[in-house]
Amino acid sequence: MRYLVPALQDFGAMLKGRRVAPVELYDLARKSLHFVGYQGLSMIAVSGLDMAAWDALAKASGVPLCVLLGGSVGPVKAYNSNGLWLQAPEVVAADATELRDEGGFTALKLRLGRDRASDDLAAMHAIRAAVGNNIELMADFNQGLHLGEALQRCHMIDDEGLAWIEEPIVYDNLDGYVQLTAELKTPDPDRREFLRAPRSTRRAAEKGVRPCHARFYAHWRRDRLAKGIGHSGSGGHTDVDTSLPGGGRARDAGHGDCALVGMAGLGRSCPAETL
Repeated sequence: MRYLVPALQDFGAMLKGRRVAPVELYDLARKSLHFVGYQGLSMIAVSGLDMAAWDALAKASGVPLCVLLGGSVGPVKAYNSNGLWLQAPEVVAADATELRDEGGFTALKLRLGRDRASDDLAAMHAIRAAVGNNIELMADFNQGLHLGEALQRCHMIDDEGLAWIEEPIVYDNLDGYVQLTAELKTPDPDRREFLRAPRSTRRAAEKGVRPCHARFYAHWRRDRLAKGIGHSGSGGHTDVDTSLPGGGRARDAGHGDCALVGMAGLGRSCPAETL
């Protein structure tokens, strides 16, 4: 991650003193990286700036970001993904119980991709036995398989009642995801979390690869950005999911005056704080 620091420092020098207008700041930061490219670390740096700018604009307006963007504060469905790594069945079973209870969650995400597929199945069965049938489970391979392995392993777990199978293969293998989606019963196995720009998302959609639901991230700024968006667990990050039954409740963020966001060109230059 240290490679991001010089880009962020360059953004700071370039944008200092400008009004907080997220759309314009995003465009300026992105255009400054023409010669670096619009993938990978460069877009991670731009997205960090983008999150900070929207957060600052919401603070200047005195409302939660979801209200600034036209939403409202209320409960959302969430799952806990702050654990359940590639560990022994008895370890992940105990971990699952703790994750379920720490915030009243009704859904958990586990990681798969052990050396033997049978060990993945054993871990899944141990978790299910520990938390019961009322907890929704989903799995994440973290792009760790090639297509042949993914087809074999995903078919093995296709009848395990998972809500989804996340990223079994590398994120940009769109043809592979089209094949997986066509062959599996488990809904939409790729959730496209690594599509960081509209063009990439459009390309995936044109291939027929679609995310199965909306998802919000609140990482290092989760305690601020997640106000009004979702429940944040302790440590790591919380994935706030709008398609699952049950789940956590939104933190109490209060309500603001929606008239503040009635201005034309939300996210463009408007009276606000400067960087």
